[in-house]
Amino acid sequence: MPASVSAAVPDSASAQSIAPVLIIHTGDPIDELRQSYGSYAVQLQKAAGLADDETEIVSVFQGQFLREPEQYRAVLITGSPTMVTDLVDWSERTAAWLRRAAEHGLPMFGVCYGHQLLSHAFGGKVGYNPAGRVAGTMAVRRHAVAADEHLLQEIPDSFEAHMLHSQVVLEPPPGATVLASSTMDPHHMLRLAPNIFSAQFHPEFTGEFVRAHLAYYTEVYGKCGIDTAAMCAQVCETPQSAALLRRFLDLHAPVKQIPVTI
Repeated sequence: MPASVSAAVPDSASAQSIAPVLIIHTGDPIDELRQSYGSYAVQLQKAAGLADDETEIVSVFQGQFLREPEQYRAVLITGSPTMVTDLVDWSERTAAWLRRAAEHGLPMFGVCYGHQLLSHAFGGKVGYNPAGRVAGTMAVRRHAVAADEHLLQEIPDSFEAHMLHSQVVLEPPPGATVLASSTMDPHHMLRLAPNIFSAQFHPEFTGEFVRAHLAYYTEVYGKCGIDTAAMCAQVCETPQSAALLRRFLDLHAPVKQIPVTI
């Protein structure tokens, strides 16, 4: 697991340290895929362009606890095989922490489970997708309301994104803005606050990982009516969605200093 804090601290009572980007690690792929492609947290870290010394990964699903929001400069939230509607203890504790982080003004970006958990935390409704299970690479359509959103200004009106999920945001929280949708999900990307965003798709996944996932779960997806061979043939790289995490950090999470107790 990557280390959390940055450069050496001067020997001074007023020393400062660079606040890390927090990755809230909510679950992992099966061991075979994790060993080949990395944990969900590591994949998110790599996609965001973050070095180990500017990242803190906290595996909440394994019982690790989060520090106070002011210790971080931004938050990224991973996907998970857990369902938000299971209301497991670690997930509900994390939801409460996200509410406090929002009050603190901390920039946040959640993907898949992270997308759903943010909406759940802020009063939205999450549940199984009425359109069914979703897997593969599909088009996401940017809404007109997103034209003035700086995060999406370099994104075309329609772009490809990787998707692997069963649950979705059924009703966004009060005050949320729907920025993008897909044919199987009308709430595919949300702005929950000026510096809080979430996406049902996976900007961190590579096409290679998605193909490997589909191949491993061929039998499972077949029972859901999903032709994994056809889905694999449609998998492509997704540079527009992949760029979102870095752009989010560039726009909303400038480097900040935090006091260090000597």
